[in-house]
Amino acid sequence: MPDFCAAYGCTNARSLQTRTRGITFHKFPKCSERRRQWERALRREGFVANDRTLLCSEHFRNEDFDRTGQTIRLKAGAVPSVFNFPAHLQRPVAPRSTNASRKAGENQPMDPEQDQPPPDVPQPSTRERQRSRKRKAPDHQYAMPSSPKALKAKLDAAMATVRKLWREKSNALARGEFCNWLQAVPSSRYEARCKICKKILQLGTLGVKALESHAKADKHQLAMKNLQQSQTISQFCSASQLPRPTSLSMPGPSGLQGNNVTASSSRSDLRATFGSTETSKSEVLWILHTVTKHMSYNSDDNISDVFQAMFPDSNIAKTFTCGPNKIAYIARFGIADFIKRDLINTISGPYVLMFDESFNSSTKSKQLDLHVRFWSNGEVRSRYMGSQFMGHGTAQDLLKHIEEALHHLDRSRLISVSMDGPNVNFKLLDLLQQDHAEKYGGAQLVSVGSCGLHTLHNSFKVGFSLWNVDKILKAMHTFFHNVPARREDYEQVTKSTLFPKPFCGHRWLENLPVVERALEVWPSLMLYVDAVHKKQLPNPKTASFDTIEAAIKDPLTTAKMHFFMTLARTFHPFMKKYQTDEPVMPFFGKDLAELIKSLLRRCMKREVLQDITPLQLTKLDASDKTLLLLPQKIDIGLGAEAAVKDSKSAELRILEFRRDCMQGLLNIVRKAQEKSPLKYATVRQMECLDPSLMFRDPDRCKNQMKALVQTFLKNKQLTGGVPAGDAIVQQFESFLSAEARNEEFLAFQPFERRLDTFLHERLRGPYPVAWGFCQKLLLLSHGQATVERGFSINKEVETENMQQDTIVAQRLICDFVTMHGDVTQVPLTKELMASVGAARSKYRLFLDQECIRKEKESQSQKRKLAEQCLVDLKKRKTSLEDVSACLVREADELAEQAEGKAGSKMAQLLSKSNALRRAHKEKLAELKALETEIDAKGDELRHM
Repeated sequence: MPDFCAAYGCTNARSLQTRTRGITFHKFPKCSERRRQWERALRREGFVANDRTLLCSEHFRNEDFDRTGQTIRLKAGAVPSVFNFPAHLQRPVAPRSTNASRKAGENQPMDPEQDQPPPDVPQPSTRERQRSRKRKAPDHQYAMPSSPKALKAKLDAAMATVRKLWREKSNALARGEFCNWLQAVPSSRYEARCKICKKILQLGTLGVKALESHAKADKHQLAMKNLQQSQTISQFCSASQLPRPTSLSMPGPSGLQGNNVTASSSRSDLRATFGSTETSKSEVLWILHTVTKHMSYNSDDNISDVFQAMFPDSNIAKTFTCGPNKIAYIARFGIADFIKRDLINTISGPYVLMFDESFNSSTKSKQLDLHVRFWSNGEVRSRYMGSQFMGHGTAQDLLKHIEEALHHLDRSRLISVSMDGPNVNFKLLDLLQQDHAEKYGGAQLVSVGSCGLHTLHNSFKVGFSLWNVDKILKAMHTFFHNVPARREDYEQVTKSTLFPKPFCGHRWLENLPVVERALEVWPSLMLYVDAVHKKQLPNPKTASFDTIEAAIKDPLTTAKMHFFMTLARTFHPFMKKYQTDEPVMPFFGKDLAELIKSLLRRCMKREVLQDITPLQLTKLDASDKTLLLLPQKIDIGLGAEAAVKDSKSAELRILEFRRDCMQGLLNIVRKAQEKSPLKYATVRQMECLDPSLMFRDPDRCKNQMKALVQTFLKNKQLTGGVPAGDAIVQQFESFLSAEARNEEFLAFQPFERRLDTFLHERLRGPYPVAWGFCQKLLLLSHGQATVERGFSINKEVETENMQQDTIVAQRLICDFVTMHGDVTQVPLTKELMASVGAARSKYRLFLDQECIRKEKESQSQKRKLAEQCLVDLKKRKTSLEDVSACLVREADELAEQAEGKAGSKMAQLLSKSNALRRAHKEKLAELKALETEIDAKGDELRHM
């Protein structure tokens, strides 16, 4: 059963409603002396509290509470003092004994906080009170009583009513459910003001019920909901923001009323609610550490006790509280909420969207990660924006989730989208272009193709699918993985503790260490297989062993691995260099073209590649045999050449191997050409922002910049139109002639110095229009390195049954800490600490909303079940009606047949007819009961 407050006239009970209003319940002290103090304060005759007796927080002052911890507690020595006693329970005060004191009392205003009558008004005796209550009221309540005693009794009742209303007003200003929006009205003692609705509330008649009625109004609740979404720390924890009088004047008869005495209350100390500032900062740092190290929240259970034991002299350790629940809600509703809002406010200019999806094993859904690329503090930054979780991954689904993720940002400032190469993403890009054109006057996003790094990974995969190298490498790792017996046998036979590494199936160019380890353990693996053949070891009889056994029988397997390793090392410097978030698009096209040329030089004639441009390179027909070298002359690498010689294979087999190598090279090139970023003019023309090219060939840079301006004009991405484009070209030309002739431009080394900061220092001031355009160009992304790194974080963050919002919160925190370098370098700003302070209130609001949502879902489910039951009952009724009609029809037919018969035959027919009529009556009774049940179910549905 519910727990009720023991105070006189208080109806508060422990429930969801009182918890939402911020009311807490406290047991009577165990100390007998303090318990008697509490019992006397209640003024209930014969009242004795037990261990389950409770008082609610409305009967204590704000200063009686200790809010420094996770749980609200009463301070030691706190005694309840806020009550709404009737007149007969108020304590009388002895009259003043001297003339001077009586005269002072006449000029002193009455204090509504004291439960006593005016000293100059004599109080009626108990017997007189009882007689006055029993006496019938006159016809007109406002008529003057005939006797002085009756007049005194009426005046006493009026004064008690006024004191009651004043106490209700004072208590209402202090109550947690009203203090966030209620204000006293200095000019009127009978009114209060709602600062949210900006409305004056009349308290003279209904008192606190007028406040409760106003609090339930739809307009007020909507305003409170909007306030809670943007509330600051002081609004969440400080009831004394509102000026609350500590001493109010008491209205009374003429001559008894003195001057109003009010004292403005000071703002409550935030440290009383959230602990000291240093403690709060320590808790935030610990939460950041817990999240970024991917520690379980439950691992911090009782961490406060551990810190207190470790640092007994530390005041911070004494007040430090970071349990699993607190870490969870501060991380999600405090820190992550601040990071998201701060990121949205930071993105005030143009930006680029980057996205990719992966499978989340915790939520069993696809996780679409979104990152944004924008300018901040003079450099380009890539930040995690959030994640969307979905089942289907069609272009329409992706578009819907991306629009949902970007609803806080200005879509008109989006200039490009970075993505990898699946066809569904190109379909999505078409939908985005159509949507962007419809909403923003025909504007188009700047297209730079798919991620160049993904293109190379996929190209490399296509090149080596001919030999099934991936199958061999996977089998080598799988055969020994998580099988202790085989590992022990392998170590005993080979005297080696090296084992194969796992193969990465979606990023093939990262498998260079895997192939190197495979070649290193290959001799040991041959010893192990030989021991199995000699029956020194048991035959595993697995698919992995069969694959390894077949690979060992092929004498050119090591040559294939060496060729794989040779080409992977060709790609490796390029891939390592461009795994960066910095703006390196001006160098990407040139380096990618050089990489493709280096592959073609292994199998193509040198003169074909002489002075070939990047665009011509994408159109080169690699299958033209007149351009290719003979198989005997292709470059397969020194390691592969040595392995071929050691294999002692037949010449025909070696020639076939070389042809396969050539075919693999050509497959790689063709796949790279198919979705190469070099096909896009913007990628090729971005070379104009290369400082060394500015110094060596300024005319070429000027022409490329002019082409880029024309592209942006065509896509309607240039504010100001053609005049703005002319200004950009003119300022850029001036920059090339005045600034770019400096030797530091020629000496500029990409990847050693940031290009964005280099140009920011030289372009921003003298050439503002050109710099604004260059900022947009530098935002264009060359690849998905940032998003790909996020997948690794996702794997570390994921735990069983983790909610989607928690995953996003942890990702936001990890990205925020990574941006600053380390947990200790994160700036604990006032805004961050304010958001942390508001986290508990947001968490409680979230819990209440979840309860309401679950109740609605439960109610909806009950309604659906009731509707289905009603449908079934109606179907049953229809069936009964049909059966009943059929029984009547058959009974009538039998009766008609009996009329033409005689003797036993007639008797049989009449007997059957009567039996059917009896069955009909039973069905009618059943039908009547069913109709009653249908009516009851209909009434139940109407009241749901």
